[in-house]
Amino acid sequence: MTPEEKQLLLIDLCARLPYGVIVDYKENEFEFPHWKITTIYPETLDGWIGYDKRVGAGSESGNRPFKIGEVKPYLRPMSSMTEEEKKQFFKLKQMSVTVIVPNVNRLKIEYIVDLEDDGDGLNHLYDWLNAHHFDYRGLIPMGLALEAPEGMYKTE
Repeated sequence: MTPEEKQLLLIDLCARLPYGVIVDYKENEFEFPHWKITTIYPETLDGWIGYDKRVGAGSESGNRPFKIGEVKPYLRPMSSMTEEEKKQFFKLKQMSVTVIVPNVNRLKIEYIVDLEDDGDGLNHLYDWLNAHHFDYRGLIPMGLALEAPEGMYKTE
């Protein structure tokens, strides 16, 4: 994994931390799937991740050193959005990114950020995407994330 890929994964994991992201961890030839992370220490790109428990296991918790380059979050592809989620997403998207066209007496909806906006709409949009575990950065095709099995996040 390149330093740039580690940095991208670190940024993404930090944004998802409040929403109970589940990761797959591989140590040498051993695989330990489905850990819910609770802490990230990003002092270095090889920093470590604290975990809450192995999902589906007992109440194990602690600060096992999971290196950033050794974990892959389970994310939902954008194409897995349900019809109800699409409605919510497009509503948030329209509320967050509008632009006023100069010399025109109407508001033209385009998906470009209004520089006069305080950014709250965009925050809500990205918070919603993170809370629903969507892969809006394209980490799955890059091999930095795994596709979440259907229902993995439904209990939350």
